[in-house]
Amino acid sequence: MADDAPTPAVAATTRAVLDDEHVIVRGLWRGIDVFRWLALAYAAWSTWERHEQIAHPALAVAVLGVLAGWTLAVTLRPVRTVRAYAIELVIGCSAILATRLVDDPGVITAGAKTIPSIWPTAAVVGFAVLRGWRGGLAAASLVAASSFVEVVEPTPNTVTNSIFGLLLGGCIGYCVDLARTSHEALAEAMRLDAARAERDRLARTVHDGVLQTLAFINRRASDLGGEAARLGAMAGEQERILRTLVSQTDLAEVGRAVSGDADLRGLLRHVERDGVQLVSPADAVLLPRRVADEVVAAVEAALDNVRQHAGDDARAWVLLDDAGDEVAVTIRDSGRGVPSGRLQQAVAQGRLGVSSSILGRLADLGGTATVSSGPAGGTTVEMRIPNQRTGRHPSRHHGRQPERGADRQADARSRGRGAP
Repeated sequence: MADDAPTPAVAATTRAVLDDEHVIVRGLWRGIDVFRWLALAYAAWSTWERHEQIAHPALAVAVLGVLAGWTLAVTLRPVRTVRAYAIELVIGCSAILATRLVDDPGVITAGAKTIPSIWPTAAVVGFAVLRGWRGGLAAASLVAASSFVEVVEPTPNTVTNSIFGLLLGGCIGYCVDLARTSHEALAEAMRLDAARAERDRLARTVHDGVLQTLAFINRRASDLGGEAARLGAMAGEQERILRTLVSQTDLAEVGRAVSGDADLRGLLRHVERDGVQLVSPADAVLLPRRVADEVVAAVEAALDNVRQHAGDDARAWVLLDDAGDEVAVTIRDSGRGVPSGRLQQAVAQGRLGVSSSILGRLADLGGTATVSSGPAGGTTVEMRIPNQRTGRHPSRHHGRQPERGADRQADARSRGRGAP
C-alpha cells in the first residue's frame, strides 16, 4: 500500500494549493507593495522636478511625508483588509485634493502633475484584489472624481489618467475573480480526487467474500422467515451500501447510498411475515435515511407490542401512505385491544415501550403518533411524519386521492381478514 501514498513534494503542493490564495493573487499583493514604493519615489521626483512652480513647498513635503509614512507602515506590517485599503484610498484622494493648496490655480489648469501622482493607484489595485472588478472600478471612480475636482477644468491628461485607472481596476479585478474561481474549482477537483483515491484504496481491502457473505445471509434468512428475515434484511441493506462504496465512481451516488434518502417501503419489507401484512403504494416512499430508520424502529416496536399483548391468533397490517407533504404509517391488529387508561398506567409504572419507542420517536422527528382501540377490540397505531424533502417528482403527489384509494383498498383487505 506504500505506492498509494503521495510523495512529500506532491503533498506539500496540494496543501499549498488548497490552503493559500491563488498564486496570481499572492503575486499581486507583492506587486502592490513594490509599486507603492516606486510610486512614492516617482511622486517625490515629480515634485522636485517642478519645485520652482510650487507655491507652498513645505506643504508639498508634508503631503509626501504622509504618503511615505503610510507606505512604510503597510510595508512593515502588511494588512490585506478592506478597511486598510479604504484608509489608503482616503489618503490618496486627500493628497490629490491637497494639490490645490500646494499649487497656484494657473499651474493646475496648465496640466501640472498632482503631488501624489500615481501613488493612489496602489489602493485601486488593492480594492480590485479584495473585491474583484466591482471593487476596482469603485476605487478608480473615486480617484478619478478627486482628480476632476482638483483640476476644476479637466485636461487631456486628467481624462487619460482617469480612463487608465478605470481600465486598470476593472481588468485586474476581473482577472482576480477568474483566478479565485479557478482556484476554488481546482481545490474541489483535488478534494474529489483525494476522496476517489481513498475510496479505491478501501475498495482494494474489501474482498468479494464480504459481499458474498452478506448476500448469502440475506437469501438464507429470507428463506427461514421470522426473526431471521429481519436480520437478513439488515444484511441486504449493508450489502447494498458496501457494494455502492466499492463500485461507484460517482461520489454523489456514494453519498446518497450512505446518508441520502431511503425508500421506506424497502426498509419495511422485513416486517412482513406470517400474521403481518405490509400494504404500500406502488411508488417509492423516500425519506432522509435517519428519519426512515427511526420510523422503521417505531414500526418494529409497535409490532413487538402486537406479538406480546394482542394474543396468539392476532393478525397485524402495516399500511404505508405517501401524501407528498407527509408520510403516514398505520399499524392495525385484530387483537384484544388496549383498555382505556392502560397506556397512562404503564407510564406511571415505568414501562415506557409505547411512550418512548413510538410516541417519543415520532415527536423527535416532528411528527405525531396516536394509539387507539375500537369497541370490538383491536388496536390502531397511526404515525404521521412530515416530509421536508425537495425536488420530489410532481407525479408523486399531484393530489391525495391515489393514496387515499390505496388506503381504502388496504382497509377493505384488512377487514376481510378480521381486523377491526
